[in-house]
Amino acid sequence: MSEILGGLSVNGKHIVIGASDESIEVSPNLMIGGRRSIIGWPSGTSIDSQDTLSFSLQSDVRSINQVLPLEHAPEAFELVKVHEKGTWI
Repeated sequence: MSEILGGLSVNGKHIVIGASDESIEVSPNLMIGGRRSIIGWPSGTSIDSQDTLSFSLQSDVRSINQVLPLEHAPEAFELVKVHEKGTWI
C-alpha cells in the first residue's frame, strides 16, 4: 500500500478497508505537505458481505474493471466519472 501514497492529491485520503499484516510506510513530509491522510474503515460483518453478494447475484450486478498505470490517473478518473450510461460507478 505504501507505493500508492505518492499518488494522493492534496487533501487526499487513503482508506484502508479490511485487515492486513502489511505495514504502511510513509514519509511525514508527504503527508503533512499535502494534508493527506490514511484512515481505516471496517467493512462490516461476514453476514453483511454475504447479504451484499446475494443481492448482487439476484440483481445481476456485474463489475467493470480496467487497470491503468498511476500516471494515467486523471484519464482513469474521467472514465469512472463519465461511464457509458452517464452515471458514476
